[in-house]
Amino acid sequence: MTLFSSRIKHSGVFHFLGSVWLLCLGSYTSHAQATDQDQILTLRNASNATLKAFDHEGFLSYLTDDVHVTTGNGTLVQGKATLRNYIASAIGQKVFFVRTASEVVVNTERGLAWETGTWQGFAADQPDTPLTGGKYSAMWTKASGIWLIKSELFVTLE
Repeated sequence: MTLFSSRIKHSGVFHFLGSVWLLCLGSYTSHAQATDQDQILTLRNASNATLKAFDHEGFLSYLTDDVHVTTGNGTLVQGKATLRNYIASAIGQKVFFVRTASEVVVNTERGLAWETGTWQGFAADQPDTPLTGGKYSAMWTKASGIWLIKSELFVTLE
């Protein structure tokens, strides 16, 4: 065996091992992304539960301090403190909201995620019949080490 043919054999082994490593890395990235998606869906369900229980402080714990929320009628609420006051000043019928995700896309390197789906509003005394609803999108960030909602946009369509 010549030095040249030996290099070809070793080169083939290195290409094979490199391919295996890339497959494992891709699998890890996909797994990490799926794990992040699962975390976001779990957090979304938990935030829905706080809304249904009218636990507004619990709900606010899922948001960044500088959150931006555009309500279904187009009102922009900036910051957690402002949102707390907005919720407290609500008058009329007690309503809770449920968001149902249809898609979550995660960028693990940037610690950002996009969620989209449908939302519905229910009266506290009629929790099985939606009063209103529409579509929503949310931006999640993991800058603090845990997933939090940085921005939400709701559009009333029902």
